[in-house]
Amino acid sequence: MTEQDTSNPRQWMAQIRPALPILAVVAALLSVWMAWSGWSQMQGEARRSSLEQNRDSIAAMTSKTLQKELDHLERELASAPVQSALAAGNLAAASAALGRGWRQAEEVVVLPTDLAAAYAGLPAAGFGRIAVAESALASRSAVSWVIRDAGAPKLAIAAPARAGGEIVGVALARLPIARATAGIDAVSLDERTFLALRQGGFTIAERGNAALAEVAERRAIPVPGTGLRVAAAMPTPVAAPFSLDAIPLFGISALLLVLAFLLWRAPRTARAPAEGVGETAASPTLQQSVIETPPEAAPVAHKVVVPQAPAPAPVRIDRGIFRAYDIRGIVGQTLDRGVAELVGHAIGSLMADKGLNDIVVGRDGRLSGPEMAAGLIQGLRKAGRNVVDIGMAPTPLVYFGAYFLRAGCCVSVTGSHNPPDYNGFKVVVGGETLSGDAIVDLHARIAEDRLHTADEPGSLSVRDIADDYVERIASDVQIDRRLKVVVDAGNGAAGEIAPRVLAAIGADVEPLYCEVDGTFPNHHPDPSDPANLQDLINMVTRFDADLGIAFDGDGDRLGVVTRTGENIFADRLLMLFAADVLERNPGAVILYDVKCTGRLPGHILRHGGSPLMWKTGHSLIKAKMRETGAELAGEMSGHFFFGERWYGFDDGIYAAARLLEILAGRPESPGEVLEALPNGVSTPELKVEAPNGDPHAFVKRFVERARFEDGARPSTIDGMRVDWSDGWGLVRASNTTPVLVMRFDADSEEALARIQDEFRGQMLALDPGLKLPF
Repeated sequence: MTEQDTSNPRQWMAQIRPALPILAVVAALLSVWMAWSGWSQMQGEARRSSLEQNRDSIAAMTSKTLQKELDHLERELASAPVQSALAAGNLAAASAALGRGWRQAEEVVVLPTDLAAAYAGLPAAGFGRIAVAESALASRSAVSWVIRDAGAPKLAIAAPARAGGEIVGVALARLPIARATAGIDAVSLDERTFLALRQGGFTIAERGNAALAEVAERRAIPVPGTGLRVAAAMPTPVAAPFSLDAIPLFGISALLLVLAFLLWRAPRTARAPAEGVGETAASPTLQQSVIETPPEAAPVAHKVVVPQAPAPAPVRIDRGIFRAYDIRGIVGQTLDRGVAELVGHAIGSLMADKGLNDIVVGRDGRLSGPEMAAGLIQGLRKAGRNVVDIGMAPTPLVYFGAYFLRAGCCVSVTGSHNPPDYNGFKVVVGGETLSGDAIVDLHARIAEDRLHTADEPGSLSVRDIADDYVERIASDVQIDRRLKVVVDAGNGAAGEIAPRVLAAIGADVEPLYCEVDGTFPNHHPDPSDPANLQDLINMVTRFDADLGIAFDGDGDRLGVVTRTGENIFADRLLMLFAADVLERNPGAVILYDVKCTGRLPGHILRHGGSPLMWKTGHSLIKAKMRETGAELAGEMSGHFFFGERWYGFDDGIYAAARLLEILAGRPESPGEVLEALPNGVSTPELKVEAPNGDPHAFVKRFVERARFEDGARPSTIDGMRVDWSDGWGLVRASNTTPVLVMRFDADSEEALARIQDEFRGQMLALDPGLKLPF
């Protein structure tokens, strides 16, 4: 077209006139979009305002209701009948007087301050009652707490019982949970939003759209005067064009609508003839202007075809590999591919019974790992289960996969910290780590041929979730200042990913033995043994690092050494973690195993927590965490379980990240913080070969026959632990290797020697051939 042509307005209008209907439609669509966006903004603002009003109302109502119950308890404690009974030391009479006329109370009791009877009644008496009583004694004031009793939530309140100004007991009342949930039950709620009453990691009651539960903490507020909080969430609001509010959007919509009308009604004249063409070209219609795109071809499903392995030779299942909290055996003796397949078939059958279909499988770096994993997967698929294989991975990454991939089930093929010829399986089904009778039931299924075989084998897919794990931790933890750390993975499965995680949170990492090698050529991958930390100590000195971090063979255990070479045992690390968690969760239950120092419960109490001692074993600890609603747990072996901000499974890598977060937030050096933790004189875990290779039989005889004097307080929760006023000793059976495990802890060298002498005499009286290392 010539310049003269384009300068003629009539010809120019004639040329663009065919596009005017399209422009009119576009303007109309934009008008509708703007109007809808404005309406959405108004609806979202109304929904947000209503949600926050409901949240604040629930918090106020719940606080008022619980304070009323606490006031009632303290008023009754001060009444004449109760005071008279307390002054006489008659706690039974005080309990009866306190509960008289309290119709809503399901239980009212005054317990002695040592809570000895309550602890003796565990686990039947329930851990929650003890936790709230300990909290009241530690704070010396009335407290309220939601506990689990017989599997159901209850409201528990407790207060110190004083007579003559002295605390002579602790009053405890158990009330229906409805007293705590009345507020959330009463509000009128838009079902597209979500509200929850929570305590720590436990949701007491919730309403609305449960799909929003995971993001509700962003709008959470505390319930004044309690350890509760009200969490709230609403659907993500639609992003407004140009971030405009509703009124401007409505204005723009109106203008666009007027423009659309004008374009549509513009005068239509014949199109100017094109240069050199005698006919008038017909104006294309809107329908002709639209180019129809053929629909995309449906994606072709590619089925993963896995060659079937040859049928394994018949094998005998050794009942002994089905242990207290996992399955563990020696490859070539009690464990091979055939056994692994049967174990997988049994796990898959259990899943079928529970209606669970998907499972994540990972393996550590042992040489037998690929063969064991292949057998396990074959058995799972035979039962019709769909397997996601994440390949070589530390156990925490496998656990993470069960949550991240929403499978709820996983198996880590690992020998943990055991020698290279060991391997085994850590099993999670439906979110619960199998232990005890559940592990035994897997053997029974195999022995009794109660195995489910599906009509069609389950599917197999391969997935790499390492980046997702790193990103998840880095999104939760970022350290305030750079710390230089040496990481010793012991050639275990954490070697590749642990340095990545710590670097992602802001640390400078120097790797040591981080090449995965299933023969563990440098040292045994067990950080609980001080002998395995010597190379790490040397490298921390050489690199002038802030501290050294060690992991076991599958990365679920943590060891720490300072710049001066001090080994910070896990029970002291648990003190640091507990103080940090309790800052945000006052009154929370902190679990620890029987091997932990006697200074730990006092430290937890001083920081406003509720300490509870339980059996050693990762699956046993996790089960007790669910029962008690604990926010944190730890074992002397280096397992740490964070319920707060994490998923509650044992994860040495995440624990290392949380440790650096705490240390980087302190003005002191990491060594100064760690070495200032309460300490005494203690031994590491001492391991002795069990007589006849059966540690459980020896411990059983020891519990039956050993007698300790001079104020000794024995406990048989797990083996025998004997406490004195100045220290304690323990002997228990390992559930992973055929050894006796011992530990001693005291206020002085003299007390430690005395306690060891007591145990030595009792143990050698049972078996003079024991080779004791003390």
